[in-house]
Amino acid sequence: MSKERIVQLRQLLRQYNIEYHGYDTPSVSDEVYDNLMQELIALEKQYPEFSDENSPTQRVGGVVLDKFNKAAHQRQMLSLSNVYSNEQLQSFDERLKKDYPTFDYVVEAKIDGLAISLMYEEGKLVLALTRGDGVVGEDVTHNVKTIKSIPLTLDQPLTCEVRGEIYMPKAVFTQLNTQRQQEGLALFANPRNAAAGTIRQLDSSIVASRNLSMYAYYWADALDHNMTHHDQALEKLKTLGFKVNPLTKTFQDVDKVIEYVDKIYSLRDSLEYDIDGVVIKVNDLLLQQEIGTTSKTPKWATAYKFVAQQAETTVEDIFLSVGRTGKLTPNAKLTPVTLAQTQVGYAQLHNLDYIKKKDIRIHDVVLVQKAGDIIPEVVSVVLDKRPEDAIAFEFDYRCPMCQQQVVSLEDEVDVYCINPNCPGKIVESLIHYASKEALNIDGLGEKKVQQLYEAHLLTTIEDIYMLKDKKQEIMKLDKFAQKSVDALLLAIENSKQAPLVRYLVGLGIRHVGSKGASMLADHFKSMDALQNATFDQLVSIHEVGPAMAQSITQFFAQDKNIKLINYLKENGCELIQPTTTTQDSFFTNKTIVLTGSLSRYSRSEAKKLLESLGAKVTSAVSSSTDLLVAGDDAGSKLEKANKLNVQVWDEETFLKEVEKYETS
Repeated sequence: MSKERIVQLRQLLRQYNIEYHGYDTPSVSDEVYDNLMQELIALEKQYPEFSDENSPTQRVGGVVLDKFNKAAHQRQMLSLSNVYSNEQLQSFDERLKKDYPTFDYVVEAKIDGLAISLMYEEGKLVLALTRGDGVVGEDVTHNVKTIKSIPLTLDQPLTCEVRGEIYMPKAVFTQLNTQRQQEGLALFANPRNAAAGTIRQLDSSIVASRNLSMYAYYWADALDHNMTHHDQALEKLKTLGFKVNPLTKTFQDVDKVIEYVDKIYSLRDSLEYDIDGVVIKVNDLLLQQEIGTTSKTPKWATAYKFVAQQAETTVEDIFLSVGRTGKLTPNAKLTPVTLAQTQVGYAQLHNLDYIKKKDIRIHDVVLVQKAGDIIPEVVSVVLDKRPEDAIAFEFDYRCPMCQQQVVSLEDEVDVYCINPNCPGKIVESLIHYASKEALNIDGLGEKKVQQLYEAHLLTTIEDIYMLKDKKQEIMKLDKFAQKSVDALLLAIENSKQAPLVRYLVGLGIRHVGSKGASMLADHFKSMDALQNATFDQLVSIHEVGPAMAQSITQFFAQDKNIKLINYLKENGCELIQPTTTTQDSFFTNKTIVLTGSLSRYSRSEAKKLLESLGAKVTSAVSSSTDLLVAGDDAGSKLEKANKLNVQVWDEETFLKEVEKYETS
């Protein structure tokens, strides 16, 4: 009976996973799915003789490799030729039509991610290879198995090769960079780099935590499975559980193709993933073979590449900033220029090697763009416009804040100030501790922290709680009137009731961002329990990898950190994670999606409010969504909700309903 139930659960979970990630039409709630998954985990633990490496339970990761092995592709993974204009696309069409006058094109969005080849034997995923040089790739199977949109087992026992593009959704990318910023880590330049860096993590649990996804774009041996056309093969892949991009369409006429390319370009900013162009392929698979390939590219396909919006501006200065971990980051102060509808005045230069490689100098004219249309970056120096007074950036390997020698860590290009008394580190740490993501102490923002630090009233976290004894001294400072000081002291006092998760974020433990802090707080419930956890106990938790576990144990091994925690306890900070309680309301048991910007609440505040009122807040609109709350600039989610006849509220309707429970 136990074996039959395990098999049944695996089949159910695979089906529900396909519905959710392949078709975006879940038939069960997240709660039902999670309960079935927990039941399967328990049964597999109880009956290890029925283990299966392709079970849905294996998606959480946990495998830690020393290195990636290389393997040869069964079929070479070719690159695509590129066109950059309608005229070039028409020339591509004319070359083909000269010898083959009648055929269809399949047009697909070109996802800006990482190409992957998936090998299945008798319906089971056995190998996942990166493109590599096209002939040999890296075996990243353990990591790919954590990606929920990739089926581990097919509904049919096929032996086949499927290729796709692994990508990181924009929302996940933004969340990841926010977390890395909190942890003092280097930011990813764009979602593509983030996806590529993630898939090459040696610890698969890190990959599992980053919510990568994949669109299948090519069935490499489709002809062997009686498929005659590319669009037919894609439809079949959908029935096998793969996610295929919904923008894919078939056209006979190149002029219609050009019209559709323009349409996809117009949708680019509203999509939940990055695209860098459109792929155009001959539909007939036998004709593809007849047309053939060059040594590097197929002759029957091309990519219409979108050019990123770029602009020229001048580097007015290059300066270093010091993060709370001591990492020094070079930045360029630019003559302000408009890019992607926003004004850009600064660009992060990542590290010293980046400046040297691009030879960026003060007073240079540079070409800038927004990487992934999000982060400003210097693309290149316009050398023929380099002025005579251009100055190379010089760094004496001293911290700009404390003038102490900085160090380079092994296997890192970044440099760090290790002076524990560095003003830059201290101020950034205090700003972070009081920030909205951490203790949320209103009135203790960046400028106020700097002002109190310079007045020698605030140099440690402990000092925050001593400010109540220095009220008269604070009021002597500029812009600190009695009313604002009283409000600040009240905010500090109120912050003592903050849940454990906020303290864990505020303390800035390396590798513990907001998501990790939330998970640790929910698991351990108190600072005491976390403080006493061993390395082995920590890594036994699915979401905790060796790097995070080591960082946590090292943090609690330092006397200064133990003294700080004891001080917080002695001064009324509870350091516990309360059990969540929900209030019955209109929103109870409803699945709700938020989109656009709200004037009264941030997205995270609205999410927490709805959850406190019993709602389940998800990121994607589907047929199981009960309500979409649409703020200003609502995009594709609003369109999808209207297509699915999901109830839509504007902000005013939402606020009226919420206010009933705020005043009750």
